[in-house]
Amino acid sequence: MNPFTVHRGLVATLDRSNVDTDQIIPKQFLKRIERTGFGEFLFFDWRFDSNKQLIPTFELNKPEFHGASILVARRNFGSGSSREHAVWSLTDYGFRCVIAESFADIFYNNSFKSGLLPIELPPVTVQKIFDSVSRNPGYQLALDLDRQLVSDDFGLSATFQIDPHRKHCLLHGLDDIELTLEQVDKITEFERLRGYSPVGST
Repeated sequence: MNPFTVHRGLVATLDRSNVDTDQIIPKQFLKRIERTGFGEFLFFDWRFDSNKQLIPTFELNKPEFHGASILVARRNFGSGSSREHAVWSLTDYGFRCVIAESFADIFYNNSFKSGLLPIELPPVTVQKIFDSVSRNPGYQLALDLDRQLVSDDFGLSATFQIDPHRKHCLLHGLDDIELTLEQVDKITEFERLRGYSPVGST
């Protein structure tokens, strides 16, 4: 998992509440077992018409949002089913962070496992970001995970909360497997004492 320390990126806004995982990645695209290859299907039913042509009015299809790595939405982002593919499609599309007023619990937890930083900010702060995007083409945000700070070039400076363990994992790029591998010496010793072969041996 790629570490997340400091990131500065173009902001795309999705002025919607209750964005559910069935819209983030529709069920017909859940056949892959890898974490990659889902980006092209992100928000498929919103991005494309019945002829699979891009819908120009959908937010992410606007030229000014091409290459965005930070997505900003309203409340209850990631509601619906528990599919991890929703996070995978966002990261595969190029997003490193989603900022919203609130998140669905399962989506929020899944995000950390794949290196996507979910940041909850108060509605008034989210609105300031929306306003800044509309007034400033190419608007960017700077995200400092260590300092837990969101800032821009126009005076915005907002702190956010994050669980210390999750912060540690993101800063060091540790997913669940890598966290387990940090304990490989203890696991090997445990297996030795129980008469098992050491980890990695045949």
